[in-house]
Parts: sequence; structure tokens; C-alpha cells
Amino acid sequence: MTAIAVLGNGRVGSSLAESLTRAGHEVTVADRSPDSAADAVRTARIVINATPGAGSLERLAALREELRDRILVDVSNATVDGPDRLPADLLYPGSSLAERLQEALPGTRVVKTLNTMLYTVMTAPAALTQAPTAFLSGEDPEAKQVVRGLLTDLGWHQEWITDLGGIGTARATEAAILFVPHVIRSGGFTPFAVSITR
Repeated sequence: MTAIAVLGNGRVGSSLAESLTRAGHEVTVADRSPDSAADAVRTARIVINATPGAGSLERLAALREELRDRILVDVSNATVDGPDRLPADLLYPGSSLAERLQEALPGTRVVKTLNTMLYTVMTAPAALTQAPTAFLSGEDPEAKQVVRGLLTDLGWHQEWITDLGGIGTARATEAAILFVPHVIRSGGFTPFAVSITR
């Protein structure tokens, strides 16, 4: 059992919290208020950023001391939305939210994952017709190994998880969010994910 704090109580955060609780972890969910987030982080070993990506950097930078020595699992994408409220552009072109978080939180081990799929796939990867891929980006091998374990608890097979390397590789997976509006417009709001087949 691991103490996990989920920052963000929307569809993504709630779904992850429910699934990780079922897997036997001690999960605390914080809303967007600074006090709620700080209280949750203080008692956690792992923190999951499921807050809206456009405001994540500011929110988490304010928790710099509380996040020290924690593993921060970042599942958010920082985008500029179009008129239909779907992602239209990246908020940090030439960089990524994960890189900005690692720069702002040098005492925290940031791992990017689960950001290349519709949120329902994060906790039910086997529901798709073919195996999806979950990517890992981060500087700390031990932290990525811990996150691999969490993904397994969420139903991900080890062969479905691909370690891309350092945190700089997150800019590639975050850019994949630009596929999303086109996929939704062409096929509807149905579960999908990026899949690497070999």
C-alpha cells in the first residue's frame, strides 16, 4: 500500500483515485484549493497531477516545499483551447508541462505518463480492441519503476509500457494531444489511445 495524493477532483483525478483505491492504495483527493492540496501532499509518497494543464505549473510551483522528495506523476496536458473547448495549440511550444514542472520543482522526481489517451483508457486499457501504449518520461529511473508499478495496478501490462527516456521526451507525448480534437470529430467521444506496434 502506498500513500497517494491526487491533485484534481475532475473526471481524470476521480477515476484514477477510485481505481488506485480499489488496488489497495491509500488515496487522498485534493480539490483546487491550496490548503487542500498542501494537506494531501504532506502525507503522500506519490502525487498525481490531474489538474487542468493550463494552470498546473502555477499551482504546483506553490507547493514546492511540500513536493520535495515526492514522486510527481504528471498526466496533464497544457493546451490552448479552441472555440469548441478542445485543444487547439500547445501552451509551451518547444517545451512541455513536464519539463516546466521539473525545472520549477528541482527537489521532486517528475514522471510523465498516461497523457496520450482518452481519460477512460487510463484505468481500463484492456477495454480497447488492441493494446494501447503508456509512455514514461523522467530523469529518475527509480521513480519511473515505481510509476510502472502503479500502471500495473491500473491494468497496464508491462509490455504496453514504453520508457522514452528523460523528461525532455515529454514534449513529444504532450504534442500528441493535438491529435485529440481531430480524432473526436472524426470518430466521436469514444475511448482511444496511441499504440506503438512492432
